[in-house]
Amino acid sequence: MRAGVLAGDGMVRICDVPVPQPGPGEVRLRLEGCGVCGSDLPVWQGRPWFEYPRPPGAPGHETWGMVDAVGPEVAGVAEGERVTALSYHGYAEFDVARSDRVIKLDPELAGAPFPGEALGCAMNVFARAGIRADDTVAVVGAGFLGSVVGQLAAREGARVISIARRAAARGAAAAMGAAHVLGFDGAAVERVGELTGGRLCDVVIESAGAQATIDLAGELTRVRGRLVIAGFHQDGPRQIDLQLWNWRGLDVVNAHERDPAMYVRGMAAAAAAVRSGRLDPTPLYGAPFALEELGDALGAAAGGGEDRPLKAVVCP
Repeated sequence: MRAGVLAGDGMVRICDVPVPQPGPGEVRLRLEGCGVCGSDLPVWQGRPWFEYPRPPGAPGHETWGMVDAVGPEVAGVAEGERVTALSYHGYAEFDVARSDRVIKLDPELAGAPFPGEALGCAMNVFARAGIRADDTVAVVGAGFLGSVVGQLAAREGARVISIARRAAARGAAAAMGAAHVLGFDGAAVERVGELTGGRLCDVVIESAGAQATIDLAGELTRVRGRLVIAGFHQDGPRQIDLQLWNWRGLDVVNAHERDPAMYVRGMAAAAAAVRSGRLDPTPLYGAPFALEELGDALGAAAGGGEDRPLKAVVCP
């Protein structure tokens, strides 16, 4: 099979490697696609603590496809079923996953991208945020994660204020149901104050993983409000205004899961939400990249231009 191999310093090779064989309790997927996660970018860019070259297909983990082989001791998953999975070598034509980390996709979802791990992460963030109807919710950083959580909040009955640097991201947030869309600038706090009569927001979702977004999110959270950290902070320590957080008595939620069972639970919830119409992530997917364009897909996800897709997907 063909698989992408990350060699560090932004280098990608497409190699011919053996097709993986499922072991006990595992299934093999003929992959239809894999989403590009922000956590993949440091591995592609190169860091001294990673060993290169990386294993074929790694670190792609937002996979979906068709089960084409079933190992021994597998129950409940059969060949020919379309699924999304929690697997870790998804930049390839095939990958192997534990059968208890596979979620079946209904026929209604046929033909549509389904980066299950990314959608499941958003479902888990939404659950941890405790958003209710009539809440005023600010989403700071309207990328893929922020836009999905924003749509879930809007369809719950909350008033959503999305804040993003890029015009394209603001347009996507509006398409996903945000009532107000603001630029990421010095006027954001004042504008949110005007929109809320000075009360600020019941819940604020920080979803961009940067120092500046943490700073702004704290300023937008009302007294006794909830600040939810959903962004991936991977590039060093952060400073926080603990005096502000303490004075306002904020509830601070670090909405990241590390138990694979929780990832899978979120993926199942995402499949149900898309099937029911509660969630429609379609506007957030960019045009698919071929496997041979894996380097371009990672570069597009890392770029800051207006044409950067909110969710790049690689389809072998």
